Amino acid sequence: MKRLNRNMIGVDQGEDLIFSDFEEGGDMWTGEGPRERRLAITFSEIFRTPPVVHCALSMWDVAQGANLRADVTAETVTTTSFELVFRTWGDTKIARARARWMAIGEVADDDEWDV
Repeated sequence: MKRLNRNMIGVDQGEDLIFSDFEEGGDMWTGEGPRERRLAITFSEIFRTPPVVHCALSMWDVAQGANLRADVTAETVTTTSFELVFRTWGDTKIARARARWMAIGEVADDDEWDV
């Protein structure tokens, strides 16, 4: 469990298109086996310490006739950014995917002075 010991807790959130491979015939739509996409996300403000980041699919457009497999996660979380990572494998065919994310962590308090 991450404990937040400050009186200022910040919440940042967003929604981003991870990829759209249908139009271009990209590997998420045409490939097989392990595939991965990474999207760099920058927070709107700096956190004091790396926040907790939650990611979830908000849309995915998939082909019928194949197994549906997806792994969505946040990696390399820092005080300023993280990587939104989407993975699939096997015969899954995904035309496009979008994810929502939420970061919760400590932010600077305007009453704190650094002298």
